[in-house]
Amino acid sequence: MPDFTRLEPEVVDEIVRICNVMLSEFRSTRRTADALSATHGFGDFDSAQQLAAGYRRKAAGTPESAKERVEQFIEVLTQLRDAFATGGEAFLDTESDWARQLATTDPDSGTGNGHQSAQ
Repeated sequence: MPDFTRLEPEVVDEIVRICNVMLSEFRSTRRTADALSATHGFGDFDSAQQLAAGYRRKAAGTPESAKERVEQFIEVLTQLRDAFATGGEAFLDTESDWARQLATTDPDSGTGNGHQSAQ
C-alpha cells in the first residue's frame, strides 16, 4: 500500500472551493454568534438577570460557547483548506491533527474530550 494518496488537480481545486464556501458560511455565522451576547430585555429581577447571564455564557466566553465553537471550526477548516491548496500532500501530514481538533469541537461525535454537557 502506498504511503500517499494522489488526487487529481481538479479534485483538489474542488475541495479547496468547497472549503472556501464553507468558510464563508462560518464567517457569516460568526457575525451572528457575535450578536448572541446582547441579552438586553430580560428585565430587572434577579432571576431575569441570571437567565441573561446564562445566555451570555452560552454565546461567548467558554470553550463550549457558540462563538468559540464557530471559531474552532473556522480554524480547523482553514487548516484543511490550506493543506489541500498546497497540492494535497500536506493533507496527509496534517490529517490526524485537524481530525483530532474537529473531533474535540463536536461533543456529540463520541470522540474527543469525552465531556458532554447535560443541557
